[in-house]
Amino acid sequence: MTTTTEPVGKLVRRWRERRRRSQLDVSLAAELSARHLSCIETGRANPSRDMIRRLCDELDVPLRERNAFYLAAGFAPVHPERAFADLGAARTAVEAVLTGHEPNPALAVNVRWELLAANRAMGVFLGGADVSLGSAPFNVLRATLHPDGMASRIRNLAQWRAHVLRRVRRQLERTSADGLAELLAELESYPVPDADAAGPFEPGGLREAVDPADVREPAGRTDRAVRADDLVMPLRLSTEHGELSLLYTTTVFGSPRDVTLDEIAVETFFPADPCTAAILRATLPPPTPDGPAAP
Repeated sequence: MTTTTEPVGKLVRRWRERRRRSQLDVSLAAELSARHLSCIETGRANPSRDMIRRLCDELDVPLRERNAFYLAAGFAPVHPERAFADLGAARTAVEAVLTGHEPNPALAVNVRWELLAANRAMGVFLGGADVSLGSAPFNVLRATLHPDGMASRIRNLAQWRAHVLRRVRRQLERTSADGLAELLAELESYPVPDADAAGPFEPGGLREAVDPADVREPAGRTDRAVRADDLVMPLRLSTEHGELSLLYTTTVFGSPRDVTLDEIAVETFFPADPCTAAILRATLPPPTPDGPAAP
């Protein structure tokens, strides 16, 4: 159950400021007067259920936080929160995407990148990563960047780390989800890798005080782990089967009404070169009747 002790007006103002919107801008878009919105934010007026919906739609407030708005205004929460196992047709859709994406890796995560389900090809990707790393549940980003996790196998670790941290910062800014700030701080505390090069992979090379975002490539140099002609930055991962170069996409549900469903993302990886495609085809485990793996 979502709980809150803050007035609804304070929540409205916080999310308006988080979205960097003026009262006039939001009031026009949500079809109320700027004076009425000001009264709501200062507690001199209480919004109706419909007004909360309109403001939350305009401010793109996640469903979990919308329930807090309703409670703060004295209404019952509107959006249920079911376990992943109880999502019915939506869970079936997630599992269909995961299974259908084989032999390429795919997984479903929540807003904090905690693993909900994965297909069989993720075994090649994880390469025996310790699922007990850190506290339960299994966190994909912790396992990826932790020095005792997959970090030593990522050839372009400096670039991938910087990319992951940007993603978490954007997620935190967009959702304000519990636990994300702590996850970001933990990921930022891991040793900072040296700049990436495209030569033979050698584990290690970690040092403590250089931010890869501050590293600049000298003019004309072409030995970076990601070439200038790459369309997107791939994840380059050393495995026992050979080096994988992977692109990824993220899919979310349109128009969710359940809190859990609103926070689910399906991440699907694609081979960035023919060698990776061949490795994934050759190493896919034999099929099992159980479908996608649960964490």
